[in-house]
Amino acid sequence: QVQLVESGGGLVQPGGSLRLSCAASRLTVGYYFMGWFRQAPGKEREGVSCISSSDGSTNYADSVKGRFTISRDNVKNTLYLQMNSLKPEDTAVYYCARARRCDSRWYVDGLDYWGKGTLVTVSS
Repeated sequence: QVQLVESGGGLVQPGGSLRLSCAASRLTVGYYFMGWFRQAPGKEREGVSCISSSDGSTNYADSVKGRFTISRDNVKNTLYLQMNSLKPEDTAVYYCARARRCDSRWYVDGLDYWGKGTLVTVSS
């Protein structure tokens, strides 16, 4: 069975940085569309970023564009999300996921597998 295990969440002050990791087993991250989505208390699920399996192209939600960077290490079989200039509104549980595509609705109806999530809290 596919396993995705997120790590790297925690408490950070506004303006700070954090790097999330997603360790994959029984799947090769370079062979699939992979992404991060998040869910804050009382709010809808939000797609954060997605990376293509074919050419490595990426997309980002407007709310994080220019601040977050998605990447993968095929040797370590790990997906990453580098988060810079963090804001309180970034507070959420962040989930790593395998997806069927990287269009605007990938996180709505394109999810194959996802992990249990890691909590990111941005607060002063």
